[in-house]
Amino acid sequence: MDEVLGKDGSWTFDLETLRITPSHSRGVHKLRQAIGELSIPLEAINSVVYEPGRKGGKLRLRLRDGADPLHQVTAGRLSDNADPYQLAVDANQVGTSQYFAEAVRTALMVHQVPSTPVTSYLLPPQGVPITATAGDGTATFDGEKIRLDWSWMAEDSKSAPGPVQLALSDVTGVEWQPQKGVSYGFLRFRTKTDTAAVAPEHDRHCLSWGIQREGGTTVLVAAAVLSRLPHPSAARELPEAAERAKADDDPDAMLRRLRELGELHKSGILTDEEFAAAKRKFLGL
Repeated sequence: MDEVLGKDGSWTFDLETLRITPSHSRGVHKLRQAIGELSIPLEAINSVVYEPGRKGGKLRLRLRDGADPLHQVTAGRLSDNADPYQLAVDANQVGTSQYFAEAVRTALMVHQVPSTPVTSYLLPPQGVPITATAGDGTATFDGEKIRLDWSWMAEDSKSAPGPVQLALSDVTGVEWQPQKGVSYGFLRFRTKTDTAAVAPEHDRHCLSWGIQREGGTTVLVAAAVLSRLPHPSAARELPEAAERAKADDDPDAMLRRLRELGELHKSGILTDEEFAAAKRKFLGL
């Protein structure tokens, strides 16, 4: 098993699963701690890369599009210290980190994990019930209903009619944005009855905040709801299936992948047995 110890926790990899365990020490972002341990199956991974820095560097995990609702809803908008898919490492962990990234890359090659989007979430959904408070209210989700309760900070246009309750069956999408500059951060639930665009501070289907960067743990509520909606691949499944079939018939692509396997075998990264097994799997034998 490969392991890297970083400033915010640890990553381990056993050739099948990459486990991310946050530290509970002071200075570790509260969102990382709230997310807790993550178990990422190999088939959900696009790549792991090591990025050098002035005093050490960082490991960065890139997931396949559509594999994780949390990754889907944040879309790279979390700050570095809040992002669970980054691990800052000291100078004494540089070599270990580079080896770790190479081990994951090799496993992806051996198991022929594609980099294409997936058609269903490969990480488990966020548990429910779940609640988060930020800015002008509190969002609660029990797996079937979303409830928005307003605080004293809410505009009258939101709070005067009272709390909002939405059935999951009426929700068509989830939007999450961190606070940036003079713009509000927000967690918005799109519904079948939405018409004109409304500013976050006046939208009754939306929590908004103007101070907290990530809005506390609102992103976890967003991920919990998103994971229980139809997967985003539904709209693209048919055209992309045609593209994948076309790629599978491309002899040049097959030759390139076989040459890559051969180079890994020649350099000693793959054993004779691993090379033979990978080649059989790739050729469908």
